Amino acid sequence: MQDILVANSLQVDYIGFVFARSKRQVTKAQAKQLKLSLNKNIQAVGVFVEQEKEMIGQFVEDRIIDVIQLHGKQTKEDVAWLKQHYPNTPIFQAISVRDIHDIIFWNDSLVDYLLLDYGKGGTGQCFDWEVLKDRELIKKEFFIAGGLDASNVQEVMKYYPNGVDVSGGIETNGTKDPLKMEQFVKKVRGKENE
Repeated sequence: MQDILVANSLQVDYIGFVFARSKRQVTKAQAKQLKLSLNKNIQAVGVFVEQEKEMIGQFVEDRIIDVIQLHGKQTKEDVAWLKQHYPNTPIFQAISVRDIHDIIFWNDSLVDYLLLDYGKGGTGQCFDWEVLKDRELIKKEFFIAGGLDASNVQEVMKYYPNGVDVSGGIETNGTKDPLKMEQFVKKVRGKENE
């Protein structure tokens, strides 16, 4: 709940509920309770790793999440099924970036945004951002994740992502740190001197 209250005060755009097996995993019941306290202007993203489409849909139908974030081996067909059943719910597809071709593969998919990350996500490592120098080859809007914190997020903003995704970079001893959250948001918004 503390994380929700800090996110509300910072007026972030999104928060994430991790439903996949992880040290950050929350239950459906916990997420439902937290969503009640979330500022209505902040969208809740459900983070799923290779979970059943129908189960993901239940989170949308129960209004626990506003955005679907897919990790793992989902196919373009899986995305199409979700889009057919939940056309008003944005879908983020997380992809492990080794080179520009990993990104181009998703150009013709129905995902709304790509989440460009290192490895399978949650590694705390950055991919080689130089891959993005060929931005004109990328037809989808994208967010950048992986190894971000207040010390490097302004550097990644030079690649003009639609947003940035952070988790470990705003934690201390495995829990969200309000001061790091605030510092990160200020850096993203270019208000670090306030």
